[in-house]
Amino acid sequence: MMEIISALITNYYYFVAILLFLIGFHTMLTHSNLIKKVIGMNIMETSIFLFFVAIGYVDGKNAPILNEEAVGYINPLPSALILTGLVVGVSLTAFSLSLIIKLYKYYGTLDADEIMRIRSQEE
Repeated sequence: MMEIISALITNYYYFVAILLFLIGFHTMLTHSNLIKKVIGMNIMETSIFLFFVAIGYVDGKNAPILNEEAVGYINPLPSALILTGLVVGVSLTAFSLSLIIKLYKYYGTLDADEIMRIRSQEE
């Protein structure tokens, strides 16, 4: 039991990333408000970025910038993946919010269950 607690304390950033992912996943599953679903999706994206930062960090190493003083470098791949993920995340959020605006103008509600009920009555 002490080994598990010691591992959690040592690698707390992994634990926080998993906790954030579960919070975002829970938000997406339990709320029917479309804005809250997008917020949950953004929390999940942030947790994945935190996880990649935690993987790429090496204690005592520097960013991969060439200079004479630097002895060792961290892995630049997680940083590149995070930059790509940020662009994809912002694009996905903007697209999702634009669709939510269109849905609200058409159905008059942001509730996903209500939209499904209205759609079933239209058919």
